[in-house]
Parts: sequence; C-alpha cells; structure tokens
Amino acid sequence: MAKGSKSPDEAIVGLGAVDGRRGPAPVHLWNPPDCGDIDMRIAADGTWYYCGSPIGRAPLVRLFSSVLRKDGDRHVLVTPVEKVGIRVDDAPFLAVEMMVEDANGEQTLAFRTNVDDAVTAGAEHPLRFERGAAEGLKPYVRVRGELWALVKRALFYDLVERGQIEGEWFGVRSSGVFFPMCPASEIEGL
Repeated sequence: MAKGSKSPDEAIVGLGAVDGRRGPAPVHLWNPPDCGDIDMRIAADGTWYYCGSPIGRAPLVRLFSSVLRKDGDRHVLVTPVEKVGIRVDDAPFLAVEMMVEDANGEQTLAFRTNVDDAVTAGAEHPLRFERGAAEGLKPYVRVRGELWALVKRALFYDLVERGQIEGEWFGVRSSGVFFPMCPASEIEGL
C-alpha cells in the first residue's frame, strides 16, 4: 500500500462508521421456528414501517436491520428463538455515501448504508446494475448474505463518471473487479 493511502477498512471508518459498534447478528447460524409474517415493511426509500406507521427511531431500525436475512425470496427477521417474515419493496438498504480511494493505480469504492453498514465493493461485495421500469439503470451493492443496498441516484452518477469501457462493456472497477453496467454500444457518442 502506498504511503499515506488508507486500507479499505480505514476508508470505511472514514465514511462515518462508528468504531466499537456491534455488527449484525450471526443470523446465518440460527434456524428457529417460523412464526409467520408480521406487518413490517421496508419501503423503496429505505423507510421502515410497522403496522403502517414509520419507525422513526434510527437505533431501533439499526437493531432490526442487524437481524435481517433473506431466505429464498422472503426477507425475515431472525432471533435464536423465532423467525418472522417482513415485506421489502426493493432493497432492504440504501447506499447513501461513497468514498473513492485510488492507490497504486487501483480504485476502491467504499459505501455506507442508511443503517450504517459499511462495505467495500469487490469480490465479496459485488455491484450489480439492473434496468428499472422508469429510472433507467439501478445500481446495487451486496451488503451481506443476499441483502443488497440500492445505491442512491447521486452516487450512481458518481459511478458513471468513474466508469470505463472494457471490451464490449461499460462499467466501473473496485478492488480489482470490473462490474459491467451496460453494453458499451449503448453509451452516447460511441
């Protein structure tokens, strides 16, 4: 690593992650009985609702997010003693902040979510780009397991600005991995 450059973990801390905060629970190790669904929903804008009312306490939302996992097509909150299903309109998280590091000619993209998870895009935390109905391309970054964060539109523009053409594809690199956004032939001016 070049002198003065930050490791990906240090870059993540620079995104506002709180040192000493406990991370997500080991929900992948728990297999409790399924207790059905509850009236909880995560809206496309990242707002969590219970019985139709928004949950306004950020620490409570972070707590719920720490016991969230995806089982097949279903999102569930899991504790050691029970599992309950919830609805998710799009992705359970939003990527709200991005930090770009360029060290030794390699670009690293680190993201912070709306629930203060921090990830560095790469092999373990890939970026994917899907076609939205009206919004054009929608970027996502994997946070953990099969839980993804929708990258906010302003950050998407930053990703496009950092994009490059490799072979037949236009995309962006992070941590040595190329993530294709769209065929290069779809880019204006080519």
